[in-house]
Amino acid sequence: MMTAVLPIYDVLPRFLEALRNRSNAVLVAPPGAGKTTAVAPALLDEPWCTGQVLLLSPRRLAARAAAERIAELMGEMPGGTVGYATRMDSKQSARTRILVLTEGIFVRRIQDDPELSGVSAILFDEVHERSLDSDFGLALALDAQGALRPDLRIVPMSATLDGARFAALLDSAPVFESKGRIQPLELRHLGRSAEKRIEDEMAAAVRRALTEEPEGDLLAFLPGVAEIERTADRLEGLSVEVHRLHGSLDPAAQRAAIRPSREARRKVILATSIAETSLTIDGVRIVIDSGLARRPRYDRAAGVTRLVTERASQAAATQRSGRAARQRPGVAYRLWEAAATAGMPPFDPPEILESDLSSLLLDCALWGVSDPASLQWLDPPPEAALSEARKRLTVLEALDEEGRITAHGKALAQLPLEPRIGHMLVRAGEMGLAEPAAEIAVLLGERGIGGQDVDLSQRRARWRRESGKRADAARAMAKRWARLAKLPSGAPAATSPFGGSEHQTGLCLALAFPDRVAKRRSADGADWTSVGGRGFRLDPATPLAREEWLAVGEVQGGAAGARILSAAPMDEADVLGLFSGRVTEHRTVRFRPETGGIEALRERRLGAVRLSSGSDDRPDPEAVTAALVDGVRRGGLDLLPWSDAARSLRMRAGFAGVEALSDSALLTSLDEWLPPLLAGRRRLSDIDRAQLSAVLEGLIGWDGKQQLDRLAPPDFRSPAGSSHAIDYAAEGGPRVELRVQALFGLAEHPVVGSARIPLVLSLTSPAGRPIQTTRDLPGFWAGSWSAVAKEMRGRYPRHPWPDDPAGAAATLRTKRADARGKP
Repeated sequence: MMTAVLPIYDVLPRFLEALRNRSNAVLVAPPGAGKTTAVAPALLDEPWCTGQVLLLSPRRLAARAAAERIAELMGEMPGGTVGYATRMDSKQSARTRILVLTEGIFVRRIQDDPELSGVSAILFDEVHERSLDSDFGLALALDAQGALRPDLRIVPMSATLDGARFAALLDSAPVFESKGRIQPLELRHLGRSAEKRIEDEMAAAVRRALTEEPEGDLLAFLPGVAEIERTADRLEGLSVEVHRLHGSLDPAAQRAAIRPSREARRKVILATSIAETSLTIDGVRIVIDSGLARRPRYDRAAGVTRLVTERASQAAATQRSGRAARQRPGVAYRLWEAAATAGMPPFDPPEILESDLSSLLLDCALWGVSDPASLQWLDPPPEAALSEARKRLTVLEALDEEGRITAHGKALAQLPLEPRIGHMLVRAGEMGLAEPAAEIAVLLGERGIGGQDVDLSQRRARWRRESGKRADAARAMAKRWARLAKLPSGAPAATSPFGGSEHQTGLCLALAFPDRVAKRRSADGADWTSVGGRGFRLDPATPLAREEWLAVGEVQGGAAGARILSAAPMDEADVLGLFSGRVTEHRTVRFRPETGGIEALRERRLGAVRLSSGSDDRPDPEAVTAALVDGVRRGGLDLLPWSDAARSLRMRAGFAGVEALSDSALLTSLDEWLPPLLAGRRRLSDIDRAQLSAVLEGLIGWDGKQQLDRLAPPDFRSPAGSSHAIDYAAEGGPRVELRVQALFGLAEHPVVGSARIPLVLSLTSPAGRPIQTTRDLPGFWAGSWSAVAKEMRGRYPRHPWPDDPAGAAATLRTKRADARGKP
């Protein structure tokens, strides 16, 4: 067994004693204390530990490295007493007592065997990282412990653990804390220029650190693979070994990065956040931290999970710096000012609060839990995210309308893939495309295989020619997944209509992301419209820009114009063959304000993508009527062909306060009175004007008509017996124009309305020329009439111009005509 003296040994006796008497405990130990390598072996000799100890690790690299380290300390090789299991690599045997596995593999195992037969304990290492699989795995383990395995030991372990919260979740479990090794650590804040690229700043910092610190290896944290490669390019010529360390590397390259140099040279290790925890990298005493991290963030508006570069948390910065002082005094360079540390987020948010929860919900349904809230969570999954996931899984036919898992859903849950990709694999298998679908699933999940080409079909072809352990392991994984895809009973793959398609990659990708099937929108291929309605952007220089159709896999960016990261070509025959049942015919009718009529179109659409369009010679009459009505609602009542009588009626109603004919009232009741007038018509100008006027009269009714005639009569009846239309729209108030002689004998000014508003009298000569406008007829008679009469006698001597018009008889005839007309 192991002989190394580790700080964790100080708390192990009390920790082991507690597990003899109860099922759960919480272990807090800082980096370098030895929890990852010492705790699991210490359990093997406990009387209750008759089965396996499962040690869960958040990453494949950490799982494999931990197993190799424990086996080495026990004087063995991996695969004996100590084994490991990751998605692409496994070494275990019937003799394996300690199995180090990733959290995702554990979730699959407990789903297959809820009793965890042959397992005595589960150690959740680095639970502070709060991955979705870790939270879910812990919830399932606690559920299994409560219902089936009260003897199962569960131990969350971490260096930065919130022990009290986990203890409460585990039924007030005891918390054990190891002090760990305390090695001196010096922090040096270098700052960083916002105008310079991070790889330039990092390369300069590496050169400076190697000069200032003459011994020890250097570990540099960068946000992603691209920044690592660019930094490595800038470090060419240094007399040190430069290693990359990220999840896309093959195992051999990863081992070379974490093991001491075979040539005893200084090493510079350029790593992603994969090196923050779990791993002990021998020889490192210098750390340079960019202060950046690239993390998956689910964009709910876009419906995609995308990688976002953001500031690292304070907890991550502490973890990174601590790598320098794990074995001896170290120094950590930080590419930010010391004062900026307080502005960094305290912790990384738990994945469960901001992830796509489709896989989680499907796994819960497989577990027999339709409501995930019934399980024990440190942070329960948000209901909005669960609701969205439930809709997606229903569309994928994985859940029924009641939220129960379907046979198809069970098939998806058995695959180590998220539901979209699992759906692709199963449906492609039914179509005879299991092999390409499995290869695409691997390409989407394993970055770097086949290169970084946007065209996934090119990456797939390149991968087939690649050599190396990682490429071989990926191909082996694809073959395993292909065998899981079921073909229709009795239907060989060769009979599939898609079996010989040159666009197999696109077909399979379209099965996984049917909403992202996209059609080119611009001539240069930069803009694309997807079936789901989102707009995509593509580099016009890529050969894919010349295609008409793409099946889009990965995208990055905002919902309005996400950038395509991976896609494969299709043609329209492929699209229609795959989604013929989803093609719909849309007959649209819209109002054209410039013509006052409608435009009728017929379209065939696949979601938001228009396949074809043309004029519709026989539009739906109801749609035509609805479009014309909507045109009036939007453009206003003035679009209708009102007759003069109708306009006058509405003016009178407005003056009299009859609300039924106001704009607001007519628009409110538009759907009631206008459609009958539109039957068989395609233009508003075709409406019968008489019918339109009749509608207005019908709307006010007999009583309203009587009220209107009383308060706002259409005409003024003069003393001479003549009738004159009243203009209720005139500026200044209701106005009437008539010859002044028609008012002889009238001593009072005429009024209208309940407020007795004086009519504006526009008085004319016998020839119709204006002579006076007045609102006070008696005042006119008594005042300026004498002067007007004098002038009129000179101009129109044949007409009567009495000195007392108020007492004279009204007449529209000449004096001679009046004389002839007397008895």
